[in-house]
Amino acid sequence: MMITRPGRAQPYALSLFRIVIGLLFTCHGVASLFGVLGDSPVPAGTWPGWYAAVIQLAGGALVFLGLGTRTAALVGSGSMAFAYFDVHQQRGLLPMENGGEAAVLFCWTLLLIAFSGPGVLAADRLLTSRGATRGDAENAEGKQKRHLRIPA
Repeated sequence: MMITRPGRAQPYALSLFRIVIGLLFTCHGVASLFGVLGDSPVPAGTWPGWYAAVIQLAGGALVFLGLGTRTAALVGSGSMAFAYFDVHQQRGLLPMENGGEAAVLFCWTLLLIAFSGPGVLAADRLLTSRGATRGDAENAEGKQKRHLRIPA
């Protein structure tokens, strides 16, 4: 099977997707914790807002950097599912009715990242490849390329 140009760019596109989602998630945490970016700060220790903001800040930063990406994305996704069902759904069934669009989008995009992985531009790859030989790195890259192939 021949790999097309868009197919070769897929690991890089996944990395860029992860970086953007991580940055946006981090911004939500910063806004909630520190009262910047047009938001008022959540009082420290309040349930669930303050804890969600800490998860957004820390998890978003980890996803952005590509450190422990799958775990951070899974925790972030779970926190957004909790936010939607505990906070937003009380106001209405659909996200357009209850203001939960961001929670739903973050939940599903972070879940996608948790299952897809960080892509090739991740700090995890730098840390794990330092002790590996060039052949090990090439072998791992080849396995990732085979894993990312999508049948036509």
